[in-house]
Amino acid sequence: MAIVETITAQPLRCIPVVDVTGAIGIATLMAESGRAHALIDIATTNVPNAVLRLLDGVSRRWLSRWNHAQLPEIDRIAELLGRPGVYYLSVSYEWGCTCRIAPSPDGGSARLARVLDWRTPGLGALIIAARVTAQAGSFVSMTWPGYTGVLHAMAPGRFSAALNQAPMRRPIGLFAIDWAANKARIWSRPHLMPGHLLRDVFETASHFDEARRRLTETPIATPCIFVLAGTAPSETVVIERNEVSAEIHTGPGVAANHWQAAGWQGSSRGQDSAGRSRMLAGLSPEFDEGFGWLRPPVLNSLTRLAMVADAAEGRILAQGFEKEVPATAPLGLQF
Repeated sequence: MAIVETITAQPLRCIPVVDVTGAIGIATLMAESGRAHALIDIATTNVPNAVLRLLDGVSRRWLSRWNHAQLPEIDRIAELLGRPGVYYLSVSYEWGCTCRIAPSPDGGSARLARVLDWRTPGLGALIIAARVTAQAGSFVSMTWPGYTGVLHAMAPGRFSAALNQAPMRRPIGLFAIDWAANKARIWSRPHLMPGHLLRDVFETASHFDEARRRLTETPIATPCIFVLAGTAPSETVVIERNEVSAEIHTGPGVAANHWQAAGWQGSSRGQDSAGRSRMLAGLSPEFDEGFGWLRPPVLNSLTRLAMVADAAEGRILAQGFEKEVPATAPLGLQF
């Protein structure tokens, strides 16, 4: 008699929700330290501790030189983790993203659809939701334990926003040299990293117009693309930034990792930035737990997170991904 083996699919892990009333990096680390160590293990595989300490030294000197507000928080995180790499990972980011901002299907509000790509595996499986109580009101950030910035979040009754990496400047055309030149520019700037500016905006900006003004006017350490959706269906904007100036695209739109501004030069990031942008250009963002709109090339081998947010409804839906398949169960939060 043949033996038939029945394999039961394991349920997807849930995304933890961490309530934060103080510093977001410290509070999330205290709640989920095991995930933080696992992520650093993955991110620093095959990187000697001596190299990490060197990168940490450069990063901390930059933070100290320009008196960055997040330095005491990062110092505390480094102390709690007790391992090299914390300072460098706190100010370094290399990802691709695709975002769509548009009115909701019923036309009653503005919505943000967001897909995050990153080379580091595990970021999708180990993501958490930080539910933050802040000066201007609450917000929820999809993040990782110990990370001190904000890459994407939703503030009920105020706005939703996300940060995309800008194209790489190409002074020479050789990737390794251009990458180093871009990093050198960052270390020479006294301004906030874009993720720290976005965190500050979520913590202290009371409405869409204030968030738009600050994301447009505040000097930053490196170019980026901000995507912002308010509560009214007309409150949608893509803000392309260099260190001290901005190009603004109002109305429904899409952003990936290439410039839309005429005359702005750079090498696009991620996989098929133009193709990802075209695919999401007509999306009407819906709260679909199956994320039926998430298809290649927007979905690819580096995809770690898909998210839809609506600040007017106070609602967010998110799911982690690894290897082009879900790594977590969908998380829906309603404020």
